[in-house]
Amino acid sequence: MKRAGRWLSSLWLAGCLVGTGCSKKEEAPPHPAAELPAPDDTPARLSGASEGAVARGGEAAAKPPVAVGELPPEEPGAEPETPSGAGSPSAGAGAPSGTGGTAPGGAGTPSGGGSGGITPENPKNREWTTDAVSLDRRDVPQATLRSVRAGAHPDYDRVVFEFEGTQLPGYRVEYAKEPVVQCGSGNPVTLAGKGQLQVSFTPAKAHTEAGEPTVATRELKPALPVLLELERTCDFEGEVTWVLGNKSHAPFRILELREPTRLVVDVKH
Repeated sequence: MKRAGRWLSSLWLAGCLVGTGCSKKEEAPPHPAAELPAPDDTPARLSGASEGAVARGGEAAAKPPVAVGELPPEEPGAEPETPSGAGSPSAGAGAPSGTGGTAPGGAGTPSGGGSGGITPENPKNREWTTDAVSLDRRDVPQATLRSVRAGAHPDYDRVVFEFEGTQLPGYRVEYAKEPVVQCGSGNPVTLAGKGQLQVSFTPAKAHTEAGEPTVATRELKPALPVLLELERTCDFEGEVTWVLGNKSHAPFRILELREPTRLVVDVKH
């Protein structure tokens, strides 16, 4: 009986393998981790990234790349004028007011005139020349000179004479035909350059009632392209004179400006 049972079991097993009536045991589904690709340590390049971009990983990789390159050069700005001058001891030397306050074409606020019998500015004096330029104002009160300063512009050198009050004195500007001397002592004055341009004011003064000077110094050496030196040669009996030592007998022009009250002498390069 035992042999007969074993023989029948073997026949049944063989029939299941050959026939289709025996169901096959289903395989277990694979673990989800088996479907993940192998890790890649190479950072991916972002689409649209330009050359020279800095590669970034982690959370920063999801952000746009940072371009690396040179910044464009700054546009050159206008070089500021560097005045050198002397002002009243109380105001300080080289006060900025009025220095080069006009445009290169001479634009500015002209000094007022024509009212109350005061001689107005002569527009012709704004033209470039090497001849003597003058304007008589002997009917005005004596003006007090407060500062003298000089600075360079692209096409000319500028000297600014600033006065107290609202009215300029008369003036005469011309190249000296004889050696320059001090008006009180007659001592000779030596200035740099071949063209000594004399600027005289009448009626004017450069001192207080106590005799103290209203301009901090009587000599300046700005060493500009044309203007090399300037020196005060007179402050006596209602006349004030400064002499500009220029490289040559260069053309000059005269401008009258106000707020503050100034006489400007430009010497062409």
